[in-house]
Amino acid sequence: MRDALTDVFAALADQTRREIYERLLESPLGKTATELADGAHVSRQAIVKHLQILTRSDLAKVRRQGREVRYFVTPNGTARASKWLQESAGAWDRRIAALKEQIRTSSETHQSRQT
Repeated sequence: MRDALTDVFAALADQTRREIYERLLESPLGKTATELADGAHVSRQAIVKHLQILTRSDLAKVRRQGREVRYFVTPNGTARASKWLQESAGAWDRRIAALKEQIRTSSETHQSRQT
């Protein structure tokens, strides 16, 4: 069974895929694998494999337009990952706030014992 959140993080863990994803983000008309390979440091075939991973993780979608196969960013493809990161950040913020309060209370207790 696939875990969609893990798939998104795994797909974006690779620098080349992040670069491809960012290029797709900048292109509302989508890009072909050939367009993405132009100027890339990997072959067109490697680009296609990266696009397959982005597609499987629901970060990109494929649309055939005549003879061309164009790739587009999936709307809200990163929404679950973003939500998870926000929730995790919130949990850490609460832990840090509790730690600060514990330090403040401990410091006040220590100061009151000295007087």
